[in-house]
Amino acid sequence: MLPVVVVHGGAGHIPKERSDLSTSGVCSAVRSAYAVLQGGGSSMDAVVEAAMLLENNPSFNAGCGSVLNLKGEVEMDALVMDGKTLSSGAVSAIRNIANPVQLARLVMDKTSHACLTAEGASQFARSMGVPEVPQESLITEYSRMRWKKNLAPDANPVECQMGKMGTVGAVAVDTDGNVACATSTGGMLNKMEGRVGDTPCIGSGGYADNMSGAVSTTGHGEAIMKVTLARHILFHMEQGQSAEAASDLGLAHMKSRVGGLGGVVTVDPQGNWAARFSSRQMAWAAAQKGTLHYGLYTGEHFTKIIEDAH
Repeated sequence: MLPVVVVHGGAGHIPKERSDLSTSGVCSAVRSAYAVLQGGGSSMDAVVEAAMLLENNPSFNAGCGSVLNLKGEVEMDALVMDGKTLSSGAVSAIRNIANPVQLARLVMDKTSHACLTAEGASQFARSMGVPEVPQESLITEYSRMRWKKNLAPDANPVECQMGKMGTVGAVAVDTDGNVACATSTGGMLNKMEGRVGDTPCIGSGGYADNMSGAVSTTGHGEAIMKVTLARHILFHMEQGQSAEAASDLGLAHMKSRVGGLGGVVTVDPQGNWAARFSSRQMAWAAAQKGTLHYGLYTGEHFTKIIEDAH
């Protein structure tokens, strides 16, 4: 059953003309992450690899392609967590970094802290030799168009948010049975400057623990934070529920309790996995036992044999 990696490209409603890009993006990210695992890489290496590829892909709301805040600027959040030690690293409200998830991993590996924010995170990035990139390089025409549209007085950014590929994330189990998660986002469309959502918050945007499993979430951040969705799902797994059942229970709780929609990718340490969502769509992909799994709509599950990279 091991190794296994599962990724998501965000929950919501994906316009038809963009859905193929979303599906090919998650499939490509999961193939690379699976190659890392097959080459003996750790689950942490794999989830960071997957998230970085999705950040670099302008079709997703993370890194290049992030949505814009009220001022028309990019502010990004990211989280990684290691299930072996419960170590984690996060960054929030960062602006001039191409790969926030890579910086989150450096926070975990190189500091005694769990989260760095805004200017302090930028200073840390510079001290680690992480190159700064101009804001413009992270902003796509699509994001700018949607920002303008949502400045209209009658616009509803939460509704519209669902039209944008959301947060990206990944969970994995390596051959040693260690689990890890990574989540990265540009946040919520036309958000207030300085708004930080669920993504960099441990237990909301993600959680990983070798005793139970790993989860990466996507959806309406304020709702996810209210129910600490990732930790909530792992609580159900600790009670004996499967990855799939626990994911469904967590999403149902979020919907009934706070009216929130979203999606998750979940694994347990044995390699059982799930990709579940309460929104209309969520681009997802998984790789296990030489097979690629993927889907976009509820109930969809396609498979392909992964050709050996060698």
